[in-house]
Parts: sequence; C-alpha cells; structure tokens
Amino acid sequence: MELITRSGMEKTKKYARAAVILSLVFSVLVLAGLIGVLTYAKVQGPPPLAVPQSTLIYDGEGKVIGETNTGEKRYWVNLEQISPALIEATIAIEDKNFYQHYGFDFKRIAGAALADLKAGAKVQGASTISQQYARNLFLTHDKTWKRKISEALYTLRIEMNYSKKEILEGYLNTIYYGHGAYGVQAASQYYFGKDAESLTLAEAAMLAGVPKAPSYYSPINSMENAKKRQGIILDAMNEDGFITKKESDTTKAKHVRITGQHAHQSVETAPYFQDVVKNILRTELGLDDRTIEMGGLKVYTTLNTKHQEVAEKVVKEQIEEESDIQLGFVSMNPKNGYVTAMVGGRDYEESPFNRAVQAIRQPGSTIKPLLYYSALQQGFTPATTMKSELTTFTFDENKTYSPHNYNNKYANDEITLAQAIALSDNVYAVKTHLFMGQDTLTKSAKETFGLTTPVKKYPSSALGTSGARVIDMVNAYNLFANGGYKVKPVFITRVEDWAGTIIYEEESKKEQVLDPDTAYVMTHMLTGIFDPKLNDYSTVTGIQIRNDATRHYAGKSGTTNTDNWMIGFSPQLTAGVWTGYDKGKDISLITDKLYAKKIWVNFMEEALKDEPVKAFKPTKGVIGVAINPHNGLLATKDCPVQRFTYFVKGTEPTEHCKEHLGDHDAPNEKEPAPKDKKPWYKKWADWIF
Repeated sequence: MELITRSGMEKTKKYARAAVILSLVFSVLVLAGLIGVLTYAKVQGPPPLAVPQSTLIYDGEGKVIGETNTGEKRYWVNLEQISPALIEATIAIEDKNFYQHYGFDFKRIAGAALADLKAGAKVQGASTISQQYARNLFLTHDKTWKRKISEALYTLRIEMNYSKKEILEGYLNTIYYGHGAYGVQAASQYYFGKDAESLTLAEAAMLAGVPKAPSYYSPINSMENAKKRQGIILDAMNEDGFITKKESDTTKAKHVRITGQHAHQSVETAPYFQDVVKNILRTELGLDDRTIEMGGLKVYTTLNTKHQEVAEKVVKEQIEEESDIQLGFVSMNPKNGYVTAMVGGRDYEESPFNRAVQAIRQPGSTIKPLLYYSALQQGFTPATTMKSELTTFTFDENKTYSPHNYNNKYANDEITLAQAIALSDNVYAVKTHLFMGQDTLTKSAKETFGLTTPVKKYPSSALGTSGARVIDMVNAYNLFANGGYKVKPVFITRVEDWAGTIIYEEESKKEQVLDPDTAYVMTHMLTGIFDPKLNDYSTVTGIQIRNDATRHYAGKSGTTNTDNWMIGFSPQLTAGVWTGYDKGKDISLITDKLYAKKIWVNFMEEALKDEPVKAFKPTKGVIGVAINPHNGLLATKDCPVQRFTYFVKGTEPTEHCKEHLGDHDAPNEKEPAPKDKKPWYKKWADWIF
C-alpha cells in the first residue's frame, strides 16, 4: 500500500514537472513568436499609406474647376481640418480606448467573444480604428483566417511606425461613408454641403454613424435610421465625457439639413485648358497617369474663370451655330505669361483637338510686327518710306516672286512704315524682309520671340506663310505689351501632393530681350490699325471694329486664303484668335474674315470691363512728334492730316512737310518758323485798339 502511494506521488511529480516544463517551453515559444512577429513588423517598416484620391485642379483664385477620380470621391485633409466633434464622435463609437491600446483592444475582444457566444452568432465587433485602417488600406473584407492574420500584421506595422494622430487622420480620410464618398471631406461635402472642419455636433454625430452600414445609416436613404444611430453616438460621447447630458439631449432634437450632392459633379470649365494642364503634368513634371488621375494632387493654375466664361460666350455669339468655322483662342497676362483663358474649338465633346496649341496654321500678316521690330533695330523708323506698287522680286538664281496686296490695291507711291503696318501692305513687308536678309526673321522669330515652329527662309515668309501656333503668336505679342521682357506661356503656378507638400512651383525670371524703346515704338505703331489718319489707298485694317473699342489697344490682323487672325493687347491683357476651317477650306466670305476681329474686340472689352483704362506709357528713350503720316515728315499747321508718332530719340524726322504750304513761305527745313514773341500785354493792347 505504501509502495503504491509512493509510486502515485512520483507520477504526480513527474506530470507536474512535465507540465511546468511544457508551460515554460510554450511560454518561450509564444514569447519567441511574439518577438518574431514584432521583429518582422519592425523590419518590414511602415506600410505605404497612399490611397486613391481625387486630383483637384484650381483656377487662379483657388476655385475648383476640375477633378480626376476613378469613381472614389476622396479629398485628403489634415486632422486640424476636421471638426473636433467628428473626431470625438468617431472615437466614442468606434474605439473608446484608441489612445491607450497598441492596435488591439483585448478587453473589447474578450467582451465581443462572450457576447457572440451567448447569442450564438456574430453580434458585436471588436476591431480597433487601427485594425479598420489596415483593412481599408490593404485588405478585403472577407472573413478568412488568412485575412485576419494579414490584418493583424498590418495593424502592428501601422502602430509601430505611425503616431496615433497619423493613424486617426488616415482612418478618417479612407473610410467609406456611402454614395461614392471616401473620407470625411468628401462625405461632409456630399451630405451637408460643407467642409469637414465646419461640421456641427449634430452633423458630426450623424456622419460618424454612417460607416457601420453606409446603405442602412445613410440619412439620404433613411433619416430615421440615421437619427437612431446619431442618438447612440451622442450617448456614447456623453459617457466618455466629450459632451454633457444636456448637449446630447439638445442635439438629438435638432434638425439636420441634408444636401446629397457631390461638390464637383463634372468637369465643364475650360476643358481644352485642363487638357494642357494634364499634359504638362505628364511631360514637363514627369508624373505618370496614375498619379495624375488618383494621386490626390492639388494643381493650381493661371485660369481666370471670368475671362474663360467671356471667351466662350463671345465665341457662341459671334459664330453662327450652323457654321463649320473653327477657332483657336488664347488670352494671357503679358507681365508674366499667365494663360487666363483658352478655347481650342467650338465643341470639346465633338472635337477635343486643341487648335490653340496643337494646330499649326499660317499666321498671315500677324507675323509682320516681328519682322518690323528687327527693321527698327536696323535703322528703320515709323517714317521710313518705300513705294507700294505691284513688284516682282527676283532671288535665288532668277526665281521670281510677286506679292499682292488685298484686293490688289496699291498706293503706287511712297508710304511710311507706320502706314504699311496699319494698311497691311504686303509689298512693303517683302521689301523689308529681303533688304534685311531672309534669315533675320527666321532667327528673331525663334530666338527672340520664342516661336516653336520654324519660319522658313522664303520671301513669302514676311507675309506669314510659315505655320505657327496660336499660343506662340500671342506670347510673341506679349513682348511688345510688357516692354520687351521674355515670358513663356504659364498654365500651372503650383502643384501639391496629397499631403500638401509642394512638388512644383513656378519661378518667374525677368529677362529683357527687346530694347524697351524700340518695343514701345512698335507698340505705338500697332495702335495705328484703329486710326483713320493712316488711311491711304485703303482703310486701316482695324476700321471694322474701331467703334467697338473703348480702350487703348495695339494689334494686328492677318488673313490668308484659309486663315483669319487677330492678335492684340492692352497694357493689362493680350489675346489672339485664329478662325478657319479644319481642312483648310478657302475663306471666301466677308463674314468669315471678320470672325477673328469681332471675337477679339468683344472679348477684350468685356474681359476688361471692370479694369481701369490704361494707356501705353512711353519709355524714357522715345520722343513723340507730329508727322504727316503719308510722307513721314514733320507736320506743319497746313498739313490736313497729322499724327502724333513716337520715335527712338535721335531717329525722329527733322525735315518739315512742304506739300501743303500753298502760298505761304516754306519754313526753314532745319529750323521751325519764328513764333510771335510779343509780350502778352502788347497782344492785349493790339486786341483792344
């Protein structure tokens, strides 16, 4: 008996010892496993938290004009930009111990397991905010063990590498709130028509209840269900000390107004402009399509929404709906090259081909100011005269070229450079071109004025037969408008990534490329297209729109058999229009030839309606004198037509006009006629007596 007892005790000790050893081994294994899991999570490092987000495109005043997304409306906001009431409501209902646990709330897990066991079904969740964030970012919502293990590992990685603030911010920006709205900003805008930072307590409590079952608790689908869920959340906020019992009861009784509309329904503003912006993001900033479409970028542009609306309205008003005429239009701020409006065609839906930046068309006489600037640099002045007559030029081994003026009208006499521009005399232009050398225009168009299409070394290039883009030509005129500073077309001023980090910012650099005095003389000559004083064998080319212009403008029109242009500027704004047919159909009707001018002047007048009227300010190196515009000589009191004209100092004419002196003695060519030098009192006495 004693032996049996002793034997039993030995067995008990043996089993106890084995149990202790196994427990120790199990504990070591569990500890080793835990250390291994933690080490793995740490070695893996922080998981990438990038999620698909809508890219927003803003105009120059910060108003959203476009959005890209893949069906998920999501706009990332910082935690500071979210209503504190929404943050508190979310924590109260989703994860009371969020700031105390390390990713897993084991007490809550045990409680949920016990509740499920009693009910015999899954009735209570125990996922923390960190776990839900991990699931939203990287996993599906199936209920397999593999998914649960992956969720745990991602949760550990998130908790070990990100702060609670970063986790909460990420969660609130990724969770689904129903109706295509992902994240609190998109949801706030959809349900309540306001930003997340402006939510009231009632709105915040209602919104915090939606993610549990977006279809069931959406106030759009069922206000009754939404209000019940709101009440539960307000009670939880009261229990956790976020609000008082009185605040909870008062808020439950409040009516909540629901909007039910996304902030940015569709992209309708300046679609041609937005296409250019996206192309710049792709080609110049090196961003891939996925980043552009879903990277949550904030792209700040130069678009002036008012200018854009005016441009589109004017086009519709001026071109008949049944017409096949197309157009390319660009307006720019001459000081910095900012593109303020763009129309690339009559209907973007029918044709997204952008005629303002993609089409290469003959600019016609709008190329002449670039030619004449070089002429001024080489000794020409506004008073330089050449004969306007039908001329055949011989060049390059007996090749001939005979340019024609519009309607084959010629002065058959000398005309001034100022007149040649105002009347758009082609013979004068070709003579100037050949006199300077055909490579002069080719070189200056590219190197000085920034044309991206080559001007060929042909006599006819002086008349704009080499193709050019609308945006390049408008930008070239900017140099006259801004006093000779080099600018380039600017569409984007700044780009931020989803986190608000600036990844691109436009840097403007001032570089003087034109002589400011010569640029001003050229600008003043371009005002001549509206001045009947320069009429001769034909009227000035801007005569049809002269009565529509109420400001100081300078510009030039251009016409070929297939193209019609008008480019011009005020001190504040430059704009250019091309009109014509896509397939190069002949422009034969007078109305076809007036479209560009009418669109241009109506745009300029309406776009600048609320701006102060400014004149072109003469530079210090120029001098203005009255001349006879027909011969370029200093005008006398007998000249029937006088025009005040600017010259670079030292190049102004010194000889007086003798054509209209009649029987009067001609004044000395070098010295003006002596003035009456009687004292004022003698003049007064003569008048009295």
